[in-house]
Amino acid sequence: MMGEFHYSERQACKLLALDRSSYRYRPRPDHNAELRRVLITLARQKPRYGYRRLCALLERRGCRASPQRVYRVDSQEHLAVRRLKRKRLVRPAPTGALLSRANQEWAIDFVTDGLVTGRGLRMLTVVDSFTRECPAIEVDTGLSSRRVTRVLEWIISQRGTPEVIRCDNGPEFTSRHFLVWCEERGVRLIHIQPGRPMQNGHVESFNGRFRDECLNHH
Repeated sequence: MMGEFHYSERQACKLLALDRSSYRYRPRPDHNAELRRVLITLARQKPRYGYRRLCALLERRGCRASPQRVYRVDSQEHLAVRRLKRKRLVRPAPTGALLSRANQEWAIDFVTDGLVTGRGLRMLTVVDSFTRECPAIEVDTGLSSRRVTRVLEWIISQRGTPEVIRCDNGPEFTSRHFLVWCEERGVRLIHIQPGRPMQNGHVESFNGRFRDECLNHH
């Protein structure tokens, strides 16, 4: 442009609204070119490796670079392992019914603890939200959804069928078996919102006392 129209550098830059320092800028040579090439090769060979393990492989090959430098090049080339974002379960806030009699609503939840040997224990607690009674506490190293329904069947044979069961979103309470069991029994199921344990406050309060007065003493 300057040669064709006989413009000076100042005039041409003013016409294009371009700073002269930007026009004169010459990019510096890429000092990470060799590191970039080797890092891309290693990342293709070991696609599950993070930048720290790739840094260790570079050192074995005699290509010394700080972890910060490797991380920077790794990020620029998008070589990091992609992490799948966990889909967060979204549920509407359950309404709190006015309780007036037993068996109107049962609240269920799990409590975890461990033995001296390090073996884990799980306890299923069932609480009548009106009477605050706990008709059953099932204890074992593992409790499946079928074990949960078996315990509930036993309580129903003693006390009758509840109208509503309130629980969290654990796999035992969202399994197909548990959902079908509730539908066959005519029991309405209320799942609380994730991260809101006090929406199931009756059983949470019982579990707190159960831990303080029993589990922590033994």
